[in-house]
Amino acid sequence: MEGVAEMTKAAQQKESDPLLWALQMYSNLNSAGESLPSVELAQFLVSYICWDNNVPILWKFLDKALTLHIVPPMLLLALLSVRVIPCRHVQPAAYRLYLELVKRHAFELKSQINRPDYQKVMKSIDAVLHLSNIFGMSQSEPGILVVEFIFSVVWQLLDASLDDEGLLEFTPDKKSRWTILYQDMELDRHDNYSDKMTEQHEKLQKVNTVMAVEMIGQFLQDKISSRILCLARQNLPAHWLNFNQRLQLLGANSLALRKSRTLSPEALLQLTSDSCMVLSRECKTNSQQKFQTVMSFEYLSSSASLCHGASHSALWIPLDLVLEDAMDGYQVSATSAIETISGLIKTLRAINGTSWHDTFLGLWLATLRLVQRERDPIEGPMPHLDTRLCMLLCIIPLVVGDLIEEEEGTPVDEKDSGPTDCWKEKKIPGKCRHDLVSSLQVLGDYQSLLTPPQSVAAAANQAAAKAMLFVSGITIGSAYFDCLSMTEMPVDCSGNMRHLIVEACIARNLLDTTAYLWPGYVNGRINQIPQCMPTQVSGWSSFMKGAPLTSVMVNALVSSPATSLAELEKIFEIAIGGSEDEKISTAAILCGASLIRGWNIQEHTVHFILRLLSPPVPAENTEGNSYLINYAPILNVLFVGIASVDCVQIFSLHGLVPQLACSLMPICEVFGSCVPNISWTLTSGEEISAHAVFSNAFILLLKLWRFNRPPLEYGIGDVPTVGSQLTPEYLLLVRNSHLMSAGNIHKVRNRRRLSEIASLSSPNSVFVDSFPKLKVWYRQHQACIASTLSGLVHGTPFHQIVEGLLNMMFRKINRGSQTTITSGSSSSSGPANEDASIGPKLPAWDILEAIPFVVDAALTACAHGRLSPRELATGLKDLADFLPASLATIISYFSAEVTRGVWKPVFMNGTDWPSPAANLLNVEGQIRKILAATGVDVPSLASGDTSPATLPLPLAAFTSLTITYKVDKTSERFLNLAGQTLESLAAGCPWPCMPIVASLWTLKAKRWSDFLIFSASRTVFLHNSDAVVQLLKSCFTATLGMNTSPISCSGGVGALLGHGFKSHLCGGICPVAPGILYLRAYRSIRDIVFLTEEIVSILMQSVREIVCSGLPREQLEKLKAAKDGIKYGQVSIAASMTRVKLAASLGASLVWISGGLTLVQLLIKETLPSWFISVHRVDQEEKSGGMVAMLGGYALAYFAVLCGAFAWGVDSSSSASKRRPKVLGNHMEFLASALDGKISLGCDSATWRAYISGFVSLMVGCTPNWVLEVDVHVLKRLSNGLRQLNEEELALALLGVGGIGTMGAAAELIIDTET
Repeated sequence: MEGVAEMTKAAQQKESDPLLWALQMYSNLNSAGESLPSVELAQFLVSYICWDNNVPILWKFLDKALTLHIVPPMLLLALLSVRVIPCRHVQPAAYRLYLELVKRHAFELKSQINRPDYQKVMKSIDAVLHLSNIFGMSQSEPGILVVEFIFSVVWQLLDASLDDEGLLEFTPDKKSRWTILYQDMELDRHDNYSDKMTEQHEKLQKVNTVMAVEMIGQFLQDKISSRILCLARQNLPAHWLNFNQRLQLLGANSLALRKSRTLSPEALLQLTSDSCMVLSRECKTNSQQKFQTVMSFEYLSSSASLCHGASHSALWIPLDLVLEDAMDGYQVSATSAIETISGLIKTLRAINGTSWHDTFLGLWLATLRLVQRERDPIEGPMPHLDTRLCMLLCIIPLVVGDLIEEEEGTPVDEKDSGPTDCWKEKKIPGKCRHDLVSSLQVLGDYQSLLTPPQSVAAAANQAAAKAMLFVSGITIGSAYFDCLSMTEMPVDCSGNMRHLIVEACIARNLLDTTAYLWPGYVNGRINQIPQCMPTQVSGWSSFMKGAPLTSVMVNALVSSPATSLAELEKIFEIAIGGSEDEKISTAAILCGASLIRGWNIQEHTVHFILRLLSPPVPAENTEGNSYLINYAPILNVLFVGIASVDCVQIFSLHGLVPQLACSLMPICEVFGSCVPNISWTLTSGEEISAHAVFSNAFILLLKLWRFNRPPLEYGIGDVPTVGSQLTPEYLLLVRNSHLMSAGNIHKVRNRRRLSEIASLSSPNSVFVDSFPKLKVWYRQHQACIASTLSGLVHGTPFHQIVEGLLNMMFRKINRGSQTTITSGSSSSSGPANEDASIGPKLPAWDILEAIPFVVDAALTACAHGRLSPRELATGLKDLADFLPASLATIISYFSAEVTRGVWKPVFMNGTDWPSPAANLLNVEGQIRKILAATGVDVPSLASGDTSPATLPLPLAAFTSLTITYKVDKTSERFLNLAGQTLESLAAGCPWPCMPIVASLWTLKAKRWSDFLIFSASRTVFLHNSDAVVQLLKSCFTATLGMNTSPISCSGGVGALLGHGFKSHLCGGICPVAPGILYLRAYRSIRDIVFLTEEIVSILMQSVREIVCSGLPREQLEKLKAAKDGIKYGQVSIAASMTRVKLAASLGASLVWISGGLTLVQLLIKETLPSWFISVHRVDQEEKSGGMVAMLGGYALAYFAVLCGAFAWGVDSSSSASKRRPKVLGNHMEFLASALDGKISLGCDSATWRAYISGFVSLMVGCTPNWVLEVDVHVLKRLSNGLRQLNEEELALALLGVGGIGTMGAAAELIIDTET
């Protein structure tokens, strides 16, 4: 640089022409082989000028050097900024010249990033400004440094302007962000002026401040720099927050800003608002415009749109399906419905872009539809209205509370927020709660959904009366409402479901009593207390005032729900500290109306029940869990009280099945080890034994996992059937996970509830190994499934137990004959021991271990004619009566033996075995009728087979055993367990085993006929894949309104799910909607893998039908001729896309519900790539002008993203989201490879283009967190591929949400597309 210095000094002394100097410098450097622009020259010039040679001629040299590209502009500005800005007060002219250079050269970025020395220049800038260090970036890609450089230039100008106006001291740091950078530079500045600043200096300084402020505005307005700053805002949120706070301070207080002629304070602040700070300034591609047009899901309210099912409810079909699926009593869930529905709501809101008002309204309407589908139910062992009301009035308010807390809770620390947080909707305190209020106000317009079922009409009326009395200024105790007679009220105060919803929300502090004042909420006012009001009432009010728990009081509290948490707390205090009689009474109270109908406090009721099931360990306890024996009476009341189908389902909805299982296991372990001579006498005089307590607990425990499913489930297909993961080990792992996260206060409220319940019940993790007896039984159960029985040795104590049980079961036969029913190789004969007639005095676990051998011996004897079928059924029932829990092992044995298929069939002729002949033809006809009503035709079910009815021997024996039970409340909990297994086993056997079993049971329980026939009809799908496909097609045609049937021509959720189950007045079940049948049948499908391909195929067929049926031929011809098809027939195409999106939403819902996470991942990893690679016919697509191809691609994109969002969630809050990066990464790699040309596609190019643009657009706009999990190199490849498709804006949007890793590439793309 010595020659450069001499040349510059000479030119300075001679005052040479700056252009001549620049040309000579260019020539010399070029001759010397120096690369231009020269980094070294820029460093020399700045160092030379500042400040020994700060004269005008040298600034002109500098300007000409920039003009001729001898020095890199960005580097020169960086060098000048750290020299000039800290000296701007004493060197105002230099600062002015710096601002002019910024104005000329800081916005010309395209030429600078395309030069070969781009990377070297940016590294030099980083060395000057220490950008990587200041912004805490480990990466130093050139593009990232460009973003940081632009951000630093603007920020330095901002801090300088604040300092000039005396505002810097009002910032949190009270100093410039760049002070450390300036410190070294300020030491070598030279003050060429006197201490007293001249008037000219002052004037120039003020002008400089105005110019600097205007320059900030110019950076925020320029289409290139503003988008680069948007990248800084997204990816450097903590720094942007600091910057924006300073900008707000400047905008509110700057005098210079008010003097500006080009920029106002309001305009400056508006430039950093959400509406202005966006990456995409314009839509440059046709496909983007098309996508935005066709993917918008309007709320079409015209009558024409309703015929296509495109009403408001169409948005929420996934929610309707999930809610209805949760009502299936054949499945309990280890996951809380609160968590499932909350995640689903967040997903649907993100994908559909709905407001909280519309979201809450959709949630209420979907759940009200759920309740209305149970208005005229069929009878049977299935969840009924109580479970549905639990969902509406307890689960959904808890969901809403969690959503509001998450939305309006403690603000997230910006330092911890992710790079996509600024894309989220800005949180306004109170807005979410206000939208809840507005949604409930609008809910009053849906009167047809608000009519209460008859059983809850009284509660609705009381809620309305309560509001009316409040509005009238009359205050009475809550207990008096039970005594109100609506006929004696002076004003009509009939209530509806909205009144109950509002009360449920008020009880959880989501609303306050101002809701009573809403217009139309009550029908008027009253002036005085109704005369029907009694002076004293019994029940909860009296109890809280100290009334004793007499039998009358207990009955009152059992039959009416508690109204407050305080009432439950008092009951619980008595339950743990009262007398034995009081403890039993309180247990009955908790399992009464407060559990079933105490919607406002139900979550507390189940909590207290679980705490009673896990009594505290005494301090002096040294004998494991044996202390539980003292709690036998109260525990037994709880087991019986919560054993009903609805109660178990309520625990399932609250996510308490894992904790319930954890509480039951030690109880089963202890009482199953007790000898039966231990007994307890209740106050009623009833005596209960250890066997009875164990049986009630054990049967309840077995309902909590898929114990009763046949072994077929474990080995059919590549993917296990949904729910087979529900094992004891899995339930305990889920429960332990609740416990492990107990200290995390940042969890959502539902997880905090589950953690609290888990820690209060047992503070330590629990494993199956803690219960050796239970583990032995469970392993035997699994072994029974896997192989035939073996290992029984004659003469051993265990063999004697088996013989003793056989003698007890068949003692009457043995007394009348010298031949006994024996096990294994034993051939003992002679009269049985008289003592055996009362059963062996053994612990229950020992008996259960022997039962498979006992039943095997009895079944073998029956097969060889030594035992009649009637005697076999009677003996099995005697065994089950002796130890009710033995039913579980009997089920286990029969389940394995039926599946093995080694037993000969027996004739159900009415002589040896019960005969179904009386109504078998009727049952088969009803089954065909149900299937035909949903569009399913199975020729093999046609009548005409006159062969005798037969069943495999184990199935016949099991059926005969179940028929011996009385259909009453006492037997209900046992029949529920046995009945589900019986149905599963019959379904797995060749047709018509299921109709035969159903016929036998309809003869036994005629009032259950509709339920039994429907249950039989759904098992058809276990045998016939074609029937499954037909049912799926019916679901699509019904939802889209394509059926010829007038019932479903309107489409939508009404046609899909209909009225639920309903009986004809003249007898027989009404035809059920296809969605109901599918939700109750899909668990019977052995191999669910094929569903993904079928649903994709049906979805694409639906798109073709929508397009071809929705547009007349003339429009299609014009559409084909139009240059841009989307512009012609805009309304028709928008309506078609609404239906296409509806079809995709239905398809995604069915995939997720049918196979959960596993099936969704299979779809994305295998099914979709295979579909795109395969060749498809295009003849029909050509007739539609390419619309089928394009809309098909968009449908697949929406379908795929929605499937992923259902399974993984849109954020990272669920455990399933941990599996998202790998599967999504594989799919994105497939997309990138296809765009790179590495994969040949067989689908239509328009379909592929629509799919990839739709998929990426949905990810960017709805699930930006997903993009962050994709490999940066894949995102860059995908972005390049999109640019080749002329999708620059979409390519930029993808890089923009890709985080720090793609920020540099996004910045370079912004600059590169500069025009």
